Amino acid sequence: MALYSTPILGDNLDASMRANYTFVRADARAVLNNYYLGLIEDIATGPENDDIDLEGHMAKTETTTETTDDHIQIEELDEELATKAREELGDEKIIEMLRSMVLQRRFEQHAGRAYQRRKIKGFCHLYSGQEAVAVGSMTAATDDDYVVTHYREHGHALARGMEPNGVMAELFGKKTGCAGGRGGSMHLYDVERNFLGGWGIVGGQIALGNGVAFAAKYRDEEAVCLSYLGDGAIHQGIVHETLNMAALWNLPLIAIVENNEYAMGTALERVSAVKELEKKALSYDMASETVDGQDVFAVWDAISRARKRAVTGEGPTWLDVRTYRYHGHSMTDPATYRTKEEVDEVRDLRDPIVRLRNWLVNEDILTQEDIDAIDDEMEKVVKDSVKFADESDFPDVSTLTDNVYVEWPAEID
Repeated sequence: MALYSTPILGDNLDASMRANYTFVRADARAVLNNYYLGLIEDIATGPENDDIDLEGHMAKTETTTETTDDHIQIEELDEELATKAREELGDEKIIEMLRSMVLQRRFEQHAGRAYQRRKIKGFCHLYSGQEAVAVGSMTAATDDDYVVTHYREHGHALARGMEPNGVMAELFGKKTGCAGGRGGSMHLYDVERNFLGGWGIVGGQIALGNGVAFAAKYRDEEAVCLSYLGDGAIHQGIVHETLNMAALWNLPLIAIVENNEYAMGTALERVSAVKELEKKALSYDMASETVDGQDVFAVWDAISRARKRAVTGEGPTWLDVRTYRYHGHSMTDPATYRTKEEVDEVRDLRDPIVRLRNWLVNEDILTQEDIDAIDDEMEKVVKDSVKFADESDFPDVSTLTDNVYVEWPAEID
């Protein structure tokens, strides 16, 4: 059985152009069906390959850039920022950051498997590889701050402190979900934690975040709005209208571009004349910088400084946070527009969880046994959330129009 339909532009393209058009012509249904039937072992770098190397990079070693067949030296975290974080946050808080990152990785692993078992329907966008962005930024935020994000938001929700049971149940479409089963993977919500949803319109959420920032300023709250968007949204008109308004009105908005290098299946360099995305803010005289999104301390530091500027009346910030997603755009994307070697290189050298784990071990904050125990605990938490979601009920059909109409005009059989 062919995995792809006939190329829409024919076969007379050079190899690089054919690779770039692969996502457009991929027959996702055929790929998934073949996966279910066991005719192919994996969909790109799927959730079955989402395991974290618990021991391979943990040994204390001298700093080196050499790579051998026996050892790959992963990049170290910024030592100056790590020292600053340890002084300001303390060891226990940093361990909590690790726990949250591991929770997210294991959650996405099991969410992907549940999708493959058809327990989760519709779109499902996994966050694996980007955990340092969510954890670093949420650690810098306060409980009073607001969060508005895009639809790849499982990690943000968990980092904000939402319960895994409620998040997983929402993915399953169950009434015990955080949005009552009405939001699904892309629309998580928790008003008590000021988590104001993942949003599906590309770039549209930043305008909502700006409205929240306006409200915070109008009410004299010492709060900011963290508004996340992907690099695929940066050329939407609404984004630039929002940045101009935020700068003009001096609003407490922190716009966080999770630059994972691909807008669906399109590499950033193919669509953006400006590769250094921090420059996008120059037209609005707005503070901006580029951040290592695979270093949780770098993200924490950048957001902390941006937040301080915002609450002291110094205006909004635009951040180009360089990160990487390990999976395709969504679960139906085989990600054949990039090579396995490219993905493996990032995982081997710059995995955000392993980088933090190395630092914790090298600083004698945790042992390998401690790390294994955390991983085992998070694995159990996530397995329990899957069981909870699977055993929960779907919303009753009688509630179909709740929160849609003030009063439904007819009976539902």
